[in-house]
Amino acid sequence: MKKNMGTADKVIRIIIAALIAGLYFGNVLTGTVGIVLLVLAAVFLLTSFMSFCPLYAPFGISTCKVKEKS
Repeated sequence: MKKNMGTADKVIRIIIAALIAGLYFGNVLTGTVGIVLLVLAAVFLLTSFMSFCPLYAPFGISTCKVKEKS
């Protein structure tokens, strides 16, 4: 797997995941919606730590900075 996520993308995903987890465990998000968002938060964390988003690959998207060859 080639990295396709930049630092800003990873930080944003981690913040969103933490926000969703806080709302879920604070009983603001409940029921099916809460569980679905909690799973989404887990996916955000997993993809952030791997620096790879499977949804970016088919579209050729990369937020990772590429070093230019001299």
